[in-house]
Amino acid sequence: MTHISYDEWKRYVENELNERDRERYEDHLYTCDQCLELYLEAVTELEPTLPVLSNTDDFTNAIMAQVIESKEKEIDKKVPFYQKTLFHYTIAAAMTLLFMASGIFQSITNYVDAVEGSELKQSTPSVTEELVNKTFAWMDQLKNKGADN
Repeated sequence: MTHISYDEWKRYVENELNERDRERYEDHLYTCDQCLELYLEAVTELEPTLPVLSNTDDFTNAIMAQVIESKEKEIDKKVPFYQKTLFHYTIAAAMTLLFMASGIFQSITNYVDAVEGSELKQSTPSVTEELVNKTFAWMDQLKNKGADN
């Protein structure tokens, strides 16, 4: 990762960079704590030369008006019906009802039961079962040898 020098951060604070470089520097600030520290030092050093807000309430109100305006534009944007959540739920419910009415779910459960049943009939003892059986057989042999002595 290449870091941005302190002098470049001063140029950024003084608004002496083109828009492309400004965006690149801003993106870099999200990922680099070292450059964030340099940026904060540059802001602190240049603070006396930066403009002062005469009326902070007006500034805050102007920013809030812009935020509200951008939210209203977002809300007014027309979303196609097929991208709405209600449409997706309706399709899922309709498919479920269709499958239930046509008996697909019933045939699936019958198929699963048939497959499970055939697997149970053809199943061989598991490794664990064989190990337990051999252990008990071995213990029985030891027990019988101990009884003979």
